[in-house]
Amino acid sequence: MPKRYGVKDKDVAVAHIVSGLLDGSLRPGDRIDRTEIAATLGMSRVPVQEAVNQLERDGIVSIPYHRGVFLERFDADVVREHYEIYGMLSGIASARAAARGSDQLKGQLRELVDKMSGAPDQAEFENLVWDFRRAINQEVAGPRLRASIGTFQGFMPTAFWLACADNRTNHQSHMLPTYAEELAAIERGDAEGAKAIVVERCARMAETVNDELRRRGVFGWDGGPEPQDQVPKASEYTR
Repeated sequence: MPKRYGVKDKDVAVAHIVSGLLDGSLRPGDRIDRTEIAATLGMSRVPVQEAVNQLERDGIVSIPYHRGVFLERFDADVVREHYEIYGMLSGIASARAAARGSDQLKGQLRELVDKMSGAPDQAEFENLVWDFRRAINQEVAGPRLRASIGTFQGFMPTAFWLACADNRTNHQSHMLPTYAEELAAIERGDAEGAKAIVVERCARMAETVNDELRRRGVFGWDGGPEPQDQVPKASEYTR
């Protein structure tokens, strides 16, 4: 694989593993072959190990002692949990913006929401959404909160999220009002209201992602790729 300049090898390896999970080529309980991934991506095992260490911290893989690397449970409820936590963290930042955001931040957010309403396509809309969240996080979130939010923001690749949106009728018009509502809550100093809007939006995002994973056949319509009693748990690898 050609070298991707400006992108860390570790991040390329993370994206490779996550993409396999999202397209169904990797399943819960599968063992991750670090040597094979390094060869496929044309890199050493060091960044691949860094990638699996990050994915272990993120709850995507488990690394039982001397047993290898295995994919953790991944189903509709896990996706919901992911977005629930992301919503709580981003909601904290939005509440802080309502409580003590500067006039400059509020003006920047107004401009971004105006641009969202005129975004020519889903890709541009998503870029503006990232800018909206980034503006809030940079002004009112501390380094630990920013880092935690970043962990959840980075899990779903942009291309996957755009595919979700493309297969969801009127996704842009469905989501745009929530950003206008969040902005209004921030401008009137309604911290709890701003937080609640973010949490609710993230719950909607979880169902959009789950719908796409079902459409791809990664999840069955019962919400999981297979019955849970057939998916090995991390503790079983140590037996």
